[in-house]
Amino acid sequence: MVEQYQAALRYLRTADHLLTQTYPFVQDPKLLLTVLENIFLAMSNSMAAVLQHEVQQKRIPMFGETFDDKLNAMKLHIAQRYQLRGDDLTLAAEIKTLLLARKKSPMEFVRKDMFVICGDNYHLQTLSAQQIKGYYTRAKVFIE
Repeated sequence: MVEQYQAALRYLRTADHLLTQTYPFVQDPKLLLTVLENIFLAMSNSMAAVLQHEVQQKRIPMFGETFDDKLNAMKLHIAQRYQLRGDDLTLAAEIKTLLLARKKSPMEFVRKDMFVICGDNYHLQTLSAQQIKGYYTRAKVFIE
């Protein structure tokens, strides 16, 4: 449990460093994907830490190991106890959707200061530094 929370903090620090130090220097929008992955891993590990703590305290039943299992357990058992807003949990699902869209996309490219993911039927999704900063800020509040 403690290890998972420490891992979440490490991923969050890595995302912060990449976003505030490395990205302004390099100016490569592809780096935004790495930041997004670190934010996702930070949120996933923090959810696992909270869920493990609750299982150890025998407040909730065991849960599965997949991200969807963790998210569902958070919604069902944890959200009300820790006063989590719906926004907090949808953020994790939104980031996962973006990462999966990127994985499945037939094409991706950089346009100006944005990373563009081209999905099926050429539906475009973009990632900008401002958008990633917003995700980071919301994830930091969620983890704390």
